[in-house]
Amino acid sequence: MKKLDWYILKKFLAVFVFSICLFAVIAIVIDASEKTDDFVKSGLSAGEIITHYYYGFIPHIIALLFPLFVFIAVIFFTSKMAEQTEIVAIIASGTSYNRWLRPYVFGGCFLGLFLWVSNQWMIPKAEKIRGGFEAAYVDAHSSYNALLQSSSDIYFKIDSVTYAGIYNYDTANNRGGTFFSYKVKNGKVISNTRADMILYDTANKDWLLNDVLERKVFENREEVSYTPSVHKKFSFKPVDLEKDRYTKDKLTTPQLINQIQLEEMRGSEGLNELKIERYRRDATAVTVLLLTLIGAIIAGRKVRGGSGSHLAMGFTIAALFIITDRFSTIFSTKGNLPPMLAAWIPNMIFIWVVYYLYKKAPK
Repeated sequence: MKKLDWYILKKFLAVFVFSICLFAVIAIVIDASEKTDDFVKSGLSAGEIITHYYYGFIPHIIALLFPLFVFIAVIFFTSKMAEQTEIVAIIASGTSYNRWLRPYVFGGCFLGLFLWVSNQWMIPKAEKIRGGFEAAYVDAHSSYNALLQSSSDIYFKIDSVTYAGIYNYDTANNRGGTFFSYKVKNGKVISNTRADMILYDTANKDWLLNDVLERKVFENREEVSYTPSVHKKFSFKPVDLEKDRYTKDKLTTPQLINQIQLEEMRGSEGLNELKIERYRRDATAVTVLLLTLIGAIIAGRKVRGGSGSHLAMGFTIAALFIITDRFSTIFSTKGNLPPMLAAWIPNMIFIWVVYYLYKKAPK
């Protein structure tokens, strides 16, 4: 690392930290104004709101806009260097264009690695705090959540051949009314279980069924048995039955991988959303490096418009990136686009953008 590298890296990291911290403060003020009524209804003190919500919200909003603010930081300080003819002097001194880009590569890799580690383990822990608060105090007052609560009948797959359902399931007490399950083989029902009540036993870590009627179907006969109460170990737990839209965000990557494997074994639908989240945690780290290089190449040219034209071009590219990302996600969750491809399509496209801009850049 030479003086040139430290000079550019210090500017890079200083502008990035300042801009992301400034935006975090603005985001907190806007979010607090929007959720004032929810905070009052929650009955929590200011300190409790900070520890039970904003300890999770701040990492969430920073991680969400991390690549964008890396991009803005690079464009801002690099365009200032170009405007003051610093880059021309660096290149004229005999430094090659690739050598000038090296500290940007180091900075992009460092920030990308930091975001990757955070996405795997740290951000999900923050999402637990934020998601838990919003599910309890914000979504609880919304009409969408009221609709979910009014429909407390649950239908799901226990595994690839066993289907189940619970009527009037109460997520607060982990208790349900009528429970049924049936196993299918070669298109025929081979067993059926029905109970008047199901309850999760936290002491035994299993499910307690009351008034259980079990029916087994053979080729030429049936067997029916009745049991007043029985404990059964199923592959699903109460957390699997909770209707929480924050579940995929709250899982660390190892937990998310296990959840995907479990849902695949059950034959569940809507797995693409979980898979996209899994692959995006890796893809976003590469996005940071690509946006760093795009910002450096664009802002490294001294133009008549100065920083304004650089920022305008930068925001245009950022908007195109976000649109590409949204479209690929929709085509995967609502269509047949493979989740891994959906998560990596924006990066695959913008690798070519980096290559094109690099070839066209005056060296």
